[in-house]
Amino acid sequence: MKPKQKEKKTGRILGLERNIFFVGLTSFFTDTSAKMVYSVMPLFLMSLGATKTTISLIEGIAESTASLLKALSGFWSDKIGKNKPFMIIGYGLTAIMTPLYAIVRFPIQVLYFRFIERVGKGVRTAPRDSLISSSVENKEAGKSFGFHKAMDNSGAILGPLIAFVLLYFFPLNYHNIFIIAAIPAIIGVLSIILFVKENSIKNKSDKPKVSLKLLPKKFYFFLVIVFVFALGNSTDALLLVKTSETGIKESYIPFIYMIFNVVSVIFAIPVGKMSDKRGREKFIIAGFLIYSVVYFMFGKYNDIRIYIMLFVLYGLYSTLTDGSQKAMISDITGKDLKGTAYGIYHAVLGIALLPASLIAGLLYDKVNSGAPFYFGSAMALLAALMMIIFALYNKKRNNISIAEQN
Repeated sequence: MKPKQKEKKTGRILGLERNIFFVGLTSFFTDTSAKMVYSVMPLFLMSLGATKTTISLIEGIAESTASLLKALSGFWSDKIGKNKPFMIIGYGLTAIMTPLYAIVRFPIQVLYFRFIERVGKGVRTAPRDSLISSSVENKEAGKSFGFHKAMDNSGAILGPLIAFVLLYFFPLNYHNIFIIAAIPAIIGVLSIILFVKENSIKNKSDKPKVSLKLLPKKFYFFLVIVFVFALGNSTDALLLVKTSETGIKESYIPFIYMIFNVVSVIFAIPVGKMSDKRGREKFIIAGFLIYSVVYFMFGKYNDIRIYIMLFVLYGLYSTLTDGSQKAMISDITGKDLKGTAYGIYHAVLGIALLPASLIAGLLYDKVNSGAPFYFGSAMALLAALMMIIFALYNKKRNNISIAEQN
C-alpha cells in the first residue's frame, strides 16, 4: 500500500503531472530570457535608426517564415511518436542566439538572428503543446495549459523587471541585457534534458496514421476565426513604441510591459480551471471583446495613465484566450493528431503575423499612430462575432448527438 502511495506522489508536483510542471519551468526560464530581449528590442532597433515599419517587418518576417516549421514539427512528432527531441533543439537554438544580439550594429542583423531564434520556436512549440496535452489526466486541459501560461508569464514578468533594473543603472546599454539573458535560456534547456520524460508510443506497430483529413471540420472552422483575429493582432512591439511616445522615461518601458504579464499570472490557472467546467467558447469571446476595447483605446488616447489601465486589460485578454484556445484544440482533436493540430494552429498564427505586422506598420507610418490600433480593434470584434457562431454551431451539433443517442 505504501509503495503505491509514494508512486502517486512522485507522479505529481503541486497537483500537476511532472511533465507539465517541468515544461512550465522550462517556459518560465526561457520567457525570462526572451522578454528581457523583447521588452527592449523596439527601443534598441530605433537606436539603430529603424522605422516603425521596419520594426514590424522584422517581427513579421521572422515569425511568418519560421511558422511553417510549427506545422512540420507537429506533424513529424506525431509520425515518430516523440516530442522531447524537438523541444531540446528548439529551446537550444533560442539559448544559442540570445547573446548574439550583443554584436548587432544594423537592423538587418536583428532580422537574421531573430529568424534563426524563431526557427527554434517553430521547432519546439507544437511538440511542446502536444506533450502537455498527452500528459493531461482527469480532463484538466484548461488547468494544465493555464499553469503553463502562468509560468510563461511569470518569466515575462521577471524578464522585463531585470531589463528595467539594468537600463536604470546602465542607460541605453542594451548589450548587457542580451548577454545576461542567455543564462536563464540555458537553464531552460537543462530543465528539458534532465526532467521532462517522453510520452512515446510503446510499440512501433502502434504508431497511428497521420492525415489532415482525420482532423474534424470544426477544427478548421476554429482556425479561420483564429486567422481573422490574428490579422489585427500585430506585434506587441508597436504597443511599446506607442507607450514610449507618451514621454515616459525609456527605462520604464519594460516595467510597463510587465504589467500585463502580472495580470496573466494571477488569473491564468483560475481561468483555466473555469474553462474546464464552463466551456472554452465563452472565455475566448470575452477575450476578443476585451482586446477590441483595448486596441480602440490605444488608438484614441496618448496618456500613460490610461495605458497602464489598458495593459491590465490586455493581460486579462491574454489569459482568457491563449490557454482556452489550446485547451479547445486538445478537446476537439484525437490523441494521435495533437502535434499536427497544434502545429497547424501555431503556423496559422505565425503566417498571419506577416500581413498583420506589415499592415500595422504601414498604417502607423503612413496614416497616423492610432490607425493600426483601430484596425486591430475591428478585426477582434469580427472574430468575436464569428466565435459566437462557432459556439452556436457546437451547441447545435451536441444537441443533435444527444437526440440521436436517445
